[in-house]
Amino acid sequence: MAIEFVLLVLAAYLLGSVPAAYLAARWSRGIDIRQYGSGNVGLANLWRLAPRWSAILACIFDLAKGMVMVWVAQEIGLGIAEQVAVGVAAIIGHNWPVFLGFSGGRGIITTLGVVFILMPWGAAVFLAIVSLTILVKSSPLPVLAGITALPLVSWFFSQPLGIEKPLPVTLGFLAIFLIIVTRRLTARQTAAVSIGKKQLLLNRLLFDRDIRDKEAWVHRVPPEASSSKQPLGQQEKQGKG
Repeated sequence: MAIEFVLLVLAAYLLGSVPAAYLAARWSRGIDIRQYGSGNVGLANLWRLAPRWSAILACIFDLAKGMVMVWVAQEIGLGIAEQVAVGVAAIIGHNWPVFLGFSGGRGIITTLGVVFILMPWGAAVFLAIVSLTILVKSSPLPVLAGITALPLVSWFFSQPLGIEKPLPVTLGFLAIFLIIVTRRLTARQTAAVSIGKKQLLLNRLLFDRDIRDKEAWVHRVPPEASSSKQPLGQQEKQGKG
């Protein structure tokens, strides 16, 4: 069973590494999604740049990355700890894909797929929190709140609800939280900004971008596509003013 586990973890990482958003942008628009908008190889950036059908297909694929691999781990009789490890491997593959120079997306949709198989009601809580997007009109903060809530909800509410509270699931959700936060903080962006390091890290953590000005960030284009683009550092200063 140890060999099956190792092979499944490797398969989960490789499947997670398939950059659906990058491929969809290439096929539908002929562009490198990393050079446009937020620069993120994810659904939100693809939704703004490519046809809706391509974003929907990419979303389904990214969701399946996590769901299918954890489901396979269950079907072959792996324990809960091994199932969690397989799911984490799929998320790591999405965030640091071998097929894209180890620079991928944030892994939110793939995380949702993993959580849905491991703890369906946890996925429902996550979606309920993220639905706050409608109120705050900014998805990064609700997403961060939802990811933060997963290990807490798993640990504190499983027993009162009469659900077994496996420690590996809670630790796995904590690992996922750390993975997503690390990806936000270390994301390689496509443009330089003239702000302090502390402000830069805070912007990345809370808003998943280098500057506060969302519109300026998500509508970026490569230098060759726009010779009159205003420096992002100057935009940040204007936003503060």
